[in-house]
Amino acid sequence: MDGVLNVNKHSGPTSHDIVERVRRATREKRVGHAGTLDPAASGVLLVCLGSATRITQYLMDLPKSYRAEAVFGVETDTEDATGSVIREDDCSHLTPDMVVEVLPRFTGEIMQVPPMVSAVRHGGRRLYELARAGRVVERAPRPVVVYFLHLVEFQAGPRPKAVLDVQCSRGTYVRTLCADLGRDLGCGGHMASLVRTAVGAFRIEDAVPIEAVEERAARGTLAEVLHSLDEALEGMPSVSVSAEDAARVANGMLLPGSQLAGSLPPADTLVRVRGPGDRLLAIGKVCSRPDGTTVLKPEKVFASIYGA
Repeated sequence: MDGVLNVNKHSGPTSHDIVERVRRATREKRVGHAGTLDPAASGVLLVCLGSATRITQYLMDLPKSYRAEAVFGVETDTEDATGSVIREDDCSHLTPDMVVEVLPRFTGEIMQVPPMVSAVRHGGRRLYELARAGRVVERAPRPVVVYFLHLVEFQAGPRPKAVLDVQCSRGTYVRTLCADLGRDLGCGGHMASLVRTAVGAFRIEDAVPIEAVEERAARGTLAEVLHSLDEALEGMPSVSVSAEDAARVANGMLLPGSQLAGSLPPADTLVRVRGPGDRLLAIGKVCSRPDGTTVLKPEKVFASIYGA
């Protein structure tokens, strides 16, 4: 069984728990997810089955959209509601206009310090492992991109609440975004809740609860909600090759750009490679050579799936 499930994860289970339930329900050994959701978070979790596990890295690079609730005036050691309170302030003076005014500072490419509860490695160990051992270490800021940041709702009071819509790149910590917003406003803050509303073109409105996945797997109707590799990568540009060149792609050979119909995207662009019958053969990368010529380099070949 090959494809991608758009699972609507509820708060409580880990992403790994969802993967294990899909593995048991489908009896597919190769199952993985494309981007962790914390246990307390909910929403879109992409689960890859079979050969779709080979495109996980590309799905993880898709923009992610969230709806987050931030609470100002309360800082926690985890930057979210699961942690211990380390600072409190009365923020009754805060207004929605004050929040809106600082949002542009957190839009575009910004630098973020990963939270101690993240999976980033430090000295060979995950930060969350060090945090559980009571250690706090220095973390280097990392560049991330926030494509969109919008204030949806605001509730005034000593502990004001703000509902935010966020679209961001891989590696962005929304909990850190909420905490940094609070610090910039001079009153601290943390993330109270998080819902992932989309990953690329996968939307929460189309996501399937894990219970429904299990029911469909038992009835043999899971294919109705299973997205093909091609569907999952629909935002990636595509190029078509002849039957002769399809055989070269299947063997991982470079293709001169001059042999391909139409114009190629710019160098370093990933593309879907299609063969006869418009079948997905591979994911390739457009590469520029020192002599100025362009070649297409296969990165992931799927031809064997289709008997090519």
